[in-house]
Amino acid sequence: MAPVTVKKICCIGAGYVGGPTCAVIALKCPDITVTIVDLNKARIDAWNSPDYKLPIYEPGLDDVVKQARGRNLFFSTEIDKAIKEADLIFVSVNTPTKKSGVGAGFAADLNYVESATRRIAAVATSSKIVVEKSTVPMRTAESMRTILEANSKPGLRFDILSNPEFLAEGTAIGDLFAPDRVLIGSLQTPEGKSAASSLIDVYAHWVPKERILTVGLWSSELSKLAANAMLAQRISSINALSAICEATGANIDEVAHAVGKDSRVGPKFLRASVGFGGSCFQKDILNLVYLSESLHLPEVAAYWRQVVTMNEYQKRRFSKTVVDTLFNTITGKNITVLGFAFKADTGDTRESAAITLIRDFLSERARVTIYDPQVDEAQIWLDLQEALPDTPLENIKKQVIIAPSALAAASNTDAVVIATEWKEFVEIDWAAVYGTMNKPAFIFDGRAILDADELRKIGFTVKTIGRGVAF
Repeated sequence: MAPVTVKKICCIGAGYVGGPTCAVIALKCPDITVTIVDLNKARIDAWNSPDYKLPIYEPGLDDVVKQARGRNLFFSTEIDKAIKEADLIFVSVNTPTKKSGVGAGFAADLNYVESATRRIAAVATSSKIVVEKSTVPMRTAESMRTILEANSKPGLRFDILSNPEFLAEGTAIGDLFAPDRVLIGSLQTPEGKSAASSLIDVYAHWVPKERILTVGLWSSELSKLAANAMLAQRISSINALSAICEATGANIDEVAHAVGKDSRVGPKFLRASVGFGGSCFQKDILNLVYLSESLHLPEVAAYWRQVVTMNEYQKRRFSKTVVDTLFNTITGKNITVLGFAFKADTGDTRESAAITLIRDFLSERARVTIYDPQVDEAQIWLDLQEALPDTPLENIKKQVIIAPSALAAASNTDAVVIATEWKEFVEIDWAAVYGTMNKPAFIFDGRAILDADELRKIGFTVKTIGRGVAF
């Protein structure tokens, strides 16, 4: 079969994956019309905003959108029209962990994927290449194909591809411009390979062919879960060692540096922290746990579950350190939490360690002041409500203040907690902050970004994650 020449792309889902990915495709492929659609009108309005106040923060994304929007990049709520016109459709919708029913707490909720698939089947009037972009459990493509074939008009053909994203929030645009690899999974039939060739031709506009990997459909789906699980495993491994360092007087940064010099290990993802967050790591590991249990592999499931267990332990351990250090009580004390996003250079708060810390502090009846340079105030309240479902929002607001700046947040407090590694926190005038704080003044650095020795010279009592330094 001759591959289809892709001239029009539809992306269903205008979130963290679909938006940046397809914006870059539009920029790099001026001969292809790319339409990103979403049911959420407010989100589409933000993508179309004249001042480019986009619904997600990602360094460099606004420049990409400025160059391509209105030329061959469009954002719309007209989902049916975009589906009908497209040669290729990316399904890039949310796949959160299920909160109820079979597999609750572990399995991926595929409701949005199924809805998008049924919409394609109902609306399409010509054959399509349908691409899984969302992170999904293995064999999801099989379910999608079954739905499409059972509900579509006679004579239409749907080829399903898996094209998982491997983006890191904060560097997503760079990752898209120069990816380590682009992975395309297809059925190993002439039709499947032809569909894969069509998508290869899209990426080949800017990605060297040797970096475009083609594999079987099921291998592609598992590769995404495996990559995230192994990255998270490294973080949990170094965080486990950080606990030993704090108990013995070793320095986790020195240990990580020494270990990372081994070419078999390498230095990446060996930075101790208060715990990993984001939309992918925990969700994908739990998905892998559920898959392993479904396949009657309990030892495999237990192995991967421990990565998440270790991450939760690290967060609990850090919040307990704060309480223990502040004379075993933080009731009525003012705790400043700097950072609410799960990492720097993003506004994404999903599974952020900061949320867990703040929940713990509030349960100890502390007063908490929060500052983050990119997270909207409304999002903070939403996340705290979800973290404390039994506490009315008005009661949460009695204990929490959202500050307009890092300096304002850190002033007149008992302790400062670094929860996100924003660069601006390093540049705070800590001497000025010290002058306003209750004494002794405490700093708990959950990201190991501050110069502890300099802070101690000012007068602070400093506790840095992974460093067993006496106060």
